[in-house]
Amino acid sequence: METASASVSEMQPAAGPAAAPKRGRKGRQQTEEVVRYFLAKEGSSVEKPELGSEVPNEGDALIKAFQSKHGIIYTLSAYKAEAEMQGGSPTLVKRPLRK
Repeated sequence: METASASVSEMQPAAGPAAAPKRGRKGRQQTEEVVRYFLAKEGSSVEKPELGSEVPNEGDALIKAFQSKHGIIYTLSAYKAEAEMQGGSPTLVKRPLRK
């Protein structure tokens, strides 16, 4: 029984430092995503979407789209692809861009 309790106590300190770098990576990846709202341009379709005027928020976009002929809203999110090293191997990640 003494051997079991000794091995458990040895494992606990090793887990603490290993968890710390993961929190750092998660913090960087949780950058707030910016969503932009656009009304559909006259003559655009789902097959060939064309962005019309930009609207400041989702509520205004819904109202203006409802009042328009087509009632279509497009949302746009922009990301940048970057390489992040994990265990000596590069992994591609997406980072949200700000307006």
